[in-house]
Amino acid sequence: MEGTLVMGCSSCHDRAAKLFKNRSKGTMYHGDLTIKDEPFSIMNVVKQGVFWSVHLACLAVIWVGFSWVAFAVCIALYVIRMFAITGAYHRYFSHRSYETSRWFQFVLAVLGTTAAQKGPIWWASHHRHHHRHSDTEEDIHSPIVHGIYFAHIGWVLSSQFIEPRLDLVKDLTKYRELRILEKYNVVPAILLGVATFFLGVYLQHAFPTLGTNGWQMLVWGFFVSTVLLYHGTFCINSFTHLIGKRRFPSTDHSRNHWLLALITLGEGWHNNHHYYPGSERQGFYWWEIDVSHYILKTLSWFGLVWDLRVPPARVYEAAGKLT
Repeated sequence: MEGTLVMGCSSCHDRAAKLFKNRSKGTMYHGDLTIKDEPFSIMNVVKQGVFWSVHLACLAVIWVGFSWVAFAVCIALYVIRMFAITGAYHRYFSHRSYETSRWFQFVLAVLGTTAAQKGPIWWASHHRHHHRHSDTEEDIHSPIVHGIYFAHIGWVLSSQFIEPRLDLVKDLTKYRELRILEKYNVVPAILLGVATFFLGVYLQHAFPTLGTNGWQMLVWGFFVSTVLLYHGTFCINSFTHLIGKRRFPSTDHSRNHWLLALITLGEGWHNNHHYYPGSERQGFYWWEIDVSHYILKTLSWFGLVWDLRVPPARVYEAAGKLT
């Protein structure tokens, strides 16, 4: 039923039961070849420790206080890095929905790593896998099959998906600079955190009336912004297959939702995207707000990106027949 929460079905329950059985045996699922899930491996423990530490660091707002300038930096870095995820990691590296130069491709990749969501090779490989198997047992973050927690955050914390699916991103691994960035993907995020701290230190001494300092800027500008960015991105995995309206009869449960589109700069038009993932713009109509599309369109005026792919006429014809 459109506009309502997707309810379970017998086939979904059967799939979930099968997955639970596989997990209880400690074996890998989703078609991977890894023999065993290792939640207590050193790599996974470190990964989870860092992930939850970023969340806990947000509690420091109690001690560092609030200032409008720190809040403004928080929002600005959220928007910039959300574009890096949606406009670069998703629409470019995952779907190649527009073209750009090699040097600007690297700029987009570096910007994406500041979001602390690993590198473009890892991100794109798992996203391409998701599109191949959307809302089936093979889908790594389907709330229909695996439940909302696993779709939202559980798969990110699992040891099963630490490595990229290199067979799906051979078009990316041919670039040496992307391979190096993938290996050191945490560095840009760390440097951003350091930069926010020293920005606060500078503002404290140059403009003391702003009421900020290094620690306050670090907490609000980096930690709070990053956590909001995490869950804004994750909402697409978990909620856009559960709530909203379906314009197109896609083979999965993808849905369009205006609020999620606002939060994620346009990614909430998820049913549009799953019906025709090759389009750069995901808001197919002028009233479907798609901020990432507006930014990419602006960049195209300066020659930084080009060949922004649009839905063909047949997509709009199909939408007309279905409304």
